[in-house]
Amino acid sequence: MIRWAAALVLFSSAVAFADDVGDWAREKVRQHPAAVKAEPLPKPTGRLWRERPGTGPLPDFIAPTSLAPLVKAVQPGVVNVATTNQGTSRSLGSGFLINADGLVVTNNHVVERAQSIRVRLADGRELDASVIGRDASTDLALLRLTGEGAGSLPTVFLGDSDRLEVGDWVVAIGNPFGLDTSVTHGLISARERVIGVGPFDEFIQTNALINPGNSGGPLFNMRGEVVGVTTAVVSQGQGIGFAVPVNLVKDLLPNLLANGRAERGWLGVNIQEVGDGANKAAVVTDVYKSSPAAKAGVRPGDKVVGVGGRQVESYLQLLRRIALLAPGTTVKLSLLRGKASLEVSATLIVRPASATLAAVGTGLKVDAIGLTLRDLPVEGGVMVEAVVPGGPADRAGLLPGDVLTEVNKRKLAAITQVAEAMGLGGEGQPVLVRYQRGDVSRYVAIKPSE
Repeated sequence: MIRWAAALVLFSSAVAFADDVGDWAREKVRQHPAAVKAEPLPKPTGRLWRERPGTGPLPDFIAPTSLAPLVKAVQPGVVNVATTNQGTSRSLGSGFLINADGLVVTNNHVVERAQSIRVRLADGRELDASVIGRDASTDLALLRLTGEGAGSLPTVFLGDSDRLEVGDWVVAIGNPFGLDTSVTHGLISARERVIGVGPFDEFIQTNALINPGNSGGPLFNMRGEVVGVTTAVVSQGQGIGFAVPVNLVKDLLPNLLANGRAERGWLGVNIQEVGDGANKAAVVTDVYKSSPAAKAGVRPGDKVVGVGGRQVESYLQLLRRIALLAPGTTVKLSLLRGKASLEVSATLIVRPASATLAAVGTGLKVDAIGLTLRDLPVEGGVMVEAVVPGGPADRAGLLPGDVLTEVNKRKLAAITQVAEAMGLGGEGQPVLVRYQRGDVSRYVAIKPSE
């Protein structure tokens, strides 16, 4: 009896379930015609994606194939640089021949402590070399090969680094870890990269692999021209290397050949950078009396937009263009005076010590560390107006146009605060200075003169 009762309950539940399903199905059938007759969703006004019509290539783009012909053409001009220090230790680097008489460009840090230098060519020949000139601030050095065969050597061509664009293909050739004439390739990752190593930060960033031993080697474009000198690698990252732009090298080479070091030319102006982004400009704030700029007719308020036919957009660019040129060099300046465009020529001279000490406006002369300061038109620091050549501030790397924001951890708003802040460190103690140069801020300790 119990079984029959249970079966009856199950049958009743099934019938009820079937009725529910039937009701649901009938409702859906009823709704279907209405759904069919409903207004359709609006069609998209454009395509969801784009496809390139036809099979033609991207305009102005040539897909790279083999780089072997380029490498074969330029490899003979790339050299291995080996140095002996203190009689026993050896360091290896790279370089490249710029003329048949045996002039070689490499990095300063490869040869700066060398007691002897030996250069090996790609064909296996080895020659002695001597340093003709070097400059630590740009990490560049010029060598001359000596000995039999030094007068008829294979050379490379120098290109134009100003024409580089992010995405351009490049090839690096050097001697990483002593492995002769190793070839890597990549592209330009960034231009004018500031990495905080000095006033001439203007590096080309590339993802072409660069390792110890590549230092001083060439970075080639797809025309087989040197566009940079490989100099640094970020050890914490992969595919991040840096090269000195070859146009900077070309500006410096006559100076190194003539003087053995970078004799800095002097124009005789103070510059303030105004604006930001694409509107940045290097504006002349003061012109020293009887200076090359004064003789050329430069006036306060002029915007310097070009040096030697090359565009200038910032204070740092102007500094680099002028400071690499030797005294006696005549340089063309492109100016904007109001709405008028002007071009003048100025012959650079050696910076006179007396001029650097003379405050042009109402500046503050700080003899202890060898500089002159003046207030900015807005709060946020004081500007370096002049630096005494060879003085403590000069040795520490400060430059006219730098903005001091702190002295001994005391924030500055006006030059009246400088003397008090300098006294916080104690007599004769190094002065801790924080300064701003362009977009980079850094600290430096300056030891006062005795």
